[in-house]
Amino acid sequence: MSNLTAAAPTGVTKRLSTLDRFLTLWIFLAMAVGVGIGFFFPSAVQKFNTAVSIGTTNIPIAIGLILMMYPPLAKVHYDELGDVFRNWKVLGLSLVQNWVIGPILMFALAIIFLRGYPEYMTGLILIGLARCIAMVIVWNELAKGDTEYAAGLVAFNSVFQVLFYSLYAYVFITVLPTWFGMTGNIVNITIGEIAKSVFIYLGIPFIAGFLTRFFLVRAKGKEWYHGKFIPKISPITLVALLFTIVVMFSLKGEYIIQLPLDVVRIAIPLLIYFVIMFLVSFLMGKAVGADYKKTVTLSFTAASNNFELAIAVAVAVFGISSGQAFAAVIGPLIEVPVMIGLVNVAFWLKKRLYSAAEG
Repeated sequence: MSNLTAAAPTGVTKRLSTLDRFLTLWIFLAMAVGVGIGFFFPSAVQKFNTAVSIGTTNIPIAIGLILMMYPPLAKVHYDELGDVFRNWKVLGLSLVQNWVIGPILMFALAIIFLRGYPEYMTGLILIGLARCIAMVIVWNELAKGDTEYAAGLVAFNSVFQVLFYSLYAYVFITVLPTWFGMTGNIVNITIGEIAKSVFIYLGIPFIAGFLTRFFLVRAKGKEWYHGKFIPKISPITLVALLFTIVVMFSLKGEYIIQLPLDVVRIAIPLLIYFVIMFLVSFLMGKAVGADYKKTVTLSFTAASNNFELAIAVAVAVFGISSGQAFAAVIGPLIEVPVMIGLVNVAFWLKKRLYSAAEG
């Protein structure tokens, strides 16, 4: 979702584009603008939402969410997916990290910290199930990871999410919470409902991204595609994300002003999740004999999350003004600064766990 600049490596944030470097600020501003609009013009906002909505789906927001997902999926090196399958040890480790440890850890943290806030708990679980397919490319580049391998894992996660996200969401949101006595607090959703959302918000941009890359690379070549076309469409994701946040928060209006402590409640388990997933994945990569580049790629792939998909599913299934959608929006707010910090942690671990030759 981001562009890297050619600035000298004088610091992690200096190697991000201006848009990406201040992503957290833009998100805060979008939230503030949305709250301001909702607070001062509540009637107008509600009338607009009613006029452009079908069921719980706000049409402009749906378009924004699809646009938000398109650039990251157009960046994926689909032709390199085969490289991932050649190293079964590392691929198996990535699968365990992303589709076993990650979802279970986020589910556990959601139960522990947000049991009394079932909507936020569900939103947090949705974040944990949405494996990263976008920003991980940025963190991996900053930490000097394996670029080709990152592209392969991103492509694999994209396919895996299209095929299995619906089933995972059904199991972790509807089935597992009943084991902890929370039947009454969980919204019942079917696999079909989530599958429909995943197809619209991930399947459509996935197909569009794949076809875009397939035809444009053939017509113009990889150098033009990644050097000219991708930088042009990359800002669409940020613009669409900010637009989505403005509209979502405008629908909350006065209610948002009363939620600062709720942001903290959601932020705490997210922070714990990102740090644990990164450190555990890094140690697991080292334990199986992966070099630093592959290890750091595995770590960021496991620790990052696809908050675009989480927001899309939360909005589509539960509604724009739901607590689930609010919790999903907190994801990028916390992830961006934490991941920048973990890039520095990666370099610290590299010095202590890997020799110069391995790095």
